[in-house]
Amino acid sequence: MTYQIDRYPAELIDVVHLAHERVVIRPVLPQDEDLTGAFFGDLSAAARHQRFLAPMRWLPPGLTKRLTQVDYQNHMALVAEVFRDGGERVIAEARYARLGDGSSAELAISVAEPWQGLGLARLLLAKLMCRAAAAGIERLVGETLASNQRMIGLARKAGFTVKRSPELGGVLLIEAILGDGTRQARLAAITPCLANLEATPTAA
Repeated sequence: MTYQIDRYPAELIDVVHLAHERVVIRPVLPQDEDLTGAFFGDLSAAARHQRFLAPMRWLPPGLTKRLTQVDYQNHMALVAEVFRDGGERVIAEARYARLGDGSSAELAISVAEPWQGLGLARLLLAKLMCRAAAAGIERLVGETLASNQRMIGLARKAGFTVKRSPELGGVLLIEAILGDGTRQARLAAITPCLANLEATPTAA
């Protein structure tokens, strides 16, 4: 598989085996727009609500374009996919987008229901934390519904703090401090998440 995009981080491509199936994890590509739309379209209404914090029957074209056209530095997105019937099928996506302060980034993860509980979300989160630390991001933040117990459990196991949103009822805020952006802090943040990547996947 050859990629022609400048600065495409091919080093993040990985292959794992889950549920006796080969799963490829890779950075998203602009041509993944249809795959991304199909992934979110196949999620349950509850899962889409958890991901976007609002009811959403489908993703508007402008949003799928923004989700797939990333710069891999300020906006990093990973997809996990399987190959069936001669085609690709996205089963999970995870991303961070750097916020206006330059030192923080917002995190989001979605995993298709049949693939939950296999450690895929934990693996994607660990990869994002490593990449964010290497990019000099000091803080990862996110929002999740208070009813999203899987995401809350995943965040806590990964060392995030979890607290109630002071502005939105039923929403929790998650936060992880990666360091102060210096080279020493980046290395300190990368070391434990690399160990996490090497661990056997657990339910997440």
